[in-house]
Amino acid sequence: MKETLHQLRCSKLRHKFSIIKPAKSIELKNFTYELSDLMSCPYKSNETERVINRIRLQLICNATGSFILTKRNTAVNQSIQYETSATKTYTMNPALHSMLPEDFPWSGRRLGRCAVVGSSGILKNSSCGSEIDSADFVIRFNLATINDSDVGLKTDLITINPSQIRFKNMEKNPEPLVERVSVYGNASLIIPAFAYTFCTPVSIRTLRALHPIRPQQPVVFFSPYYLRTLDRFWKGRGLKEVRLSTGFLLISTALELCEHVHVYGFWPFGTDLQEQPIPYHYYDLLRPHPYMHKMPEEFLRLLQLHSQGALTLHLQPCSTPGENLENNF
Repeated sequence: MKETLHQLRCSKLRHKFSIIKPAKSIELKNFTYELSDLMSCPYKSNETERVINRIRLQLICNATGSFILTKRNTAVNQSIQYETSATKTYTMNPALHSMLPEDFPWSGRRLGRCAVVGSSGILKNSSCGSEIDSADFVIRFNLATINDSDVGLKTDLITINPSQIRFKNMEKNPEPLVERVSVYGNASLIIPAFAYTFCTPVSIRTLRALHPIRPQQPVVFFSPYYLRTLDRFWKGRGLKEVRLSTGFLLISTALELCEHVHVYGFWPFGTDLQEQPIPYHYYDLLRPHPYMHKMPEEFLRLLQLHSQGALTLHLQPCSTPGENLENNF
């Protein structure tokens, strides 16, 4: 009887969170109490939901063909329209084109179990490192600190915000930049070079500095076309914000490219599920621009996808390495 009541409670919570209302209507204490209950329920993966989301994203956004700029999808002298401008363009010159990848570094295969690792303070003392490192493909953000205990070391793709590139004379003295990125092994470094015009020069300098020295660690550029279509995709589903966060953007990409998506370190509130204060990032106290992104609204979309069985949100400390992973498929 007790087990039946627990199953019924879990079913009701999954339904409630799959149709949850906007974040401004949330009463945080009650929300975290119920969410903690949901996280104690066995996870129910739903293959139909995974396939539906993959097909929707593929038809409208097509990460498979347009996620990054490559020689295959970009021509010499092609006008690249900036993501955030209807009028500003960049003409692809032969020198830059020659440094673009032929195709995606992971082209020709569907990625298996992907771990998308955000930077929330909820990861501090989480012991999730081994579990994250066991994924087939690991995505990280903004040159985030890595460690073997809480967030893991394995990295296949990591974003760089152009504002983080503060190295002087990179092409003449690339060593500081090389030292900074080499901790991620051979991970691809992805930069939004054509989001705004000010992003372009520093992004190209980074590519020029690293291309001859670390060819095993590709520097790639987001396709502004892909970013615009993804923005329209989510705005058409009611997510209104100036710009999608990079984390939400790449979770969307993973939903299209990966078989199973596991999301760690995405939590936009100042207390955890046990109502204990946590830092905004697991590695510093900096906060995001309050105008640019709507993190709580993005989080509720992720919670909906979790409740529907389309991805797996991890919000609690992890168990022993690999434990309970069989329940996530």
